Amino acid sequence: MAKRKPTTKGFARTGSLLQQRIRQAGESRGFAVTRLLTHWPEIVGEDMAAMARPVDVKYGRQGFGATLTVLTTGANAPMVEMQREQLREKVNGVYGYNAISRLRVTQTAPTGFAEGQADFTYGRKEKPKPQPTPAIRAEAAHVAKGVGDDSLRAALERLAQTVLTRTKSQER
Repeated sequence: MAKRKPTTKGFARTGSLLQQRIRQAGESRGFAVTRLLTHWPEIVGEDMAAMARPVDVKYGRQGFGATLTVLTTGANAPMVEMQREQLREKVNGVYGYNAISRLRVTQTAPTGFAEGQADFTYGRKEKPKPQPTPAIRAEAAHVAKGVGDDSLRAALERLAQTVLTRTKSQER
């Protein structure tokens, strides 16, 4: 089989020449943006995180700072607007320099096109756990009674109580 001759005659694609620089710029900006989104309650505090959440970070053409877009409900917008400068300082503390020069507050309705869109709570909402009955506690103690170590026996009893309680609730 004949070898194929290269047709570029010494030329390289522009994308391959700029790939390293684009990756470095993306990593330097993207890492901080990701951290801003994932650690929002830690950065701005629980009170502010309950009122607003970050949506987007846009970098200007000149590179003189970025614009952070924050989403909030109409009722909380005045409070977020009043704390705009403190919010910008906290976010810039994460970046380590004055990366965010402008902060834009965007309002949304509590209900609208997609119901529940304005829920700003972080983490899972836990369901109340069903409490084990005395019969389940006795059965769990019977299962773990042969274990000699006290802490291990207590842990096994709690595990057995959880498993037995869930299976009993699923049978109903």
